Amino acid sequence: MSYMLKYLENSKLKLKNRLVMPPMATSKSEKDGKVSKEILDYYDEKSMGGYISLIIVEHSFITVQGKANERQLSVADDSMVEGLTKLAKTIHKNGSKAIMQMNHAGSAASKEVTGLDIVGPSSIANPCSSEVPEKLTIKEIKNIILEFKNAARRVKEGGFDGVEIHSAHGYLLNQFFSPLTNKRTDEYGGDLLSRIKIHLDIIKAVRDVVGDDFPILLRLGATDNMEGGITIEDSKIASVAFEKAGVDLLDISGGFCRFIIPGNTSQGYFSPLSEAIKKVVSIPVLLTGGITKVSAAEKLLSDGKADLIGVARAIYKDSKWAEKAIKSLE
Repeated sequence: MSYMLKYLENSKLKLKNRLVMPPMATSKSEKDGKVSKEILDYYDEKSMGGYISLIIVEHSFITVQGKANERQLSVADDSMVEGLTKLAKTIHKNGSKAIMQMNHAGSAASKEVTGLDIVGPSSIANPCSSEVPEKLTIKEIKNIILEFKNAARRVKEGGFDGVEIHSAHGYLLNQFFSPLTNKRTDEYGGDLLSRIKIHLDIIKAVRDVVGDDFPILLRLGATDNMEGGITIEDSKIASVAFEKAGVDLLDISGGFCRFIIPGNTSQGYFSPLSEAIKKVVSIPVLLTGGITKVSAAEKLLSDGKADLIGVARAIYKDSKWAEKAIKSLE
């Protein structure tokens, strides 16, 4: 039997195959971040037929100060729940599971978009945007943890099957993890475990509000691909800590290098990262990165590089990609 067609079952997440549509920003929400007809139509089209076992909905801001761009989805207040419910139902009726990704942009935000001061772990320019943020106080960090918690509650109330915490692509939690941008000397900076204390606090807060049976995913920027940045050795240690804290699945991508590795166009170019992390954790590991061929996805799974395959741009460009891929393996 095809590796891609195998069920994935653990105590919290049951998937009918190994194909995942990872989060991709669409900028299709209403101006205030509410779910729009455009968003509903988009996810209806992508999930049609239920060939994709799991759809991780694009990053959604937990607070206006953490908004990354115009027409980004919001999970920032209770008025969003009605729209989130419609979105989850749209994906479910087609036969796919739905996870919502929560995010705070930190120093990758723009004052032009938010109207608010830009914040980060330290007053150091973001390598992705060159914005120099104001350093967050401990009180402000505690409030961000609470905002993640409240956002997760809304996601569950909206009928989603789980929630994903975004710590990749140069956004706030990536900024805390990376020694390039976290120069704090308090409990949220210094050694590696201190730099991921905010992650561990968020995981605990989210678990407290969603309960034991609701899946928590974490998208990890497992390398910055920059001198002095996050390395795979850092990410292996962090991944073990995340699993111990209660994360149910790790979604592997890039850090300040974002979702690419310059000059590398191979199928599954983040596979050295996912393979290394898979060896040190027992929870499922999702691999994304330039995968456009079914044969490549099969090989990555059979070679033990990951437990799940995320196909992004190919599905974005061709809504029938998943149907064609799954039928070709049956």
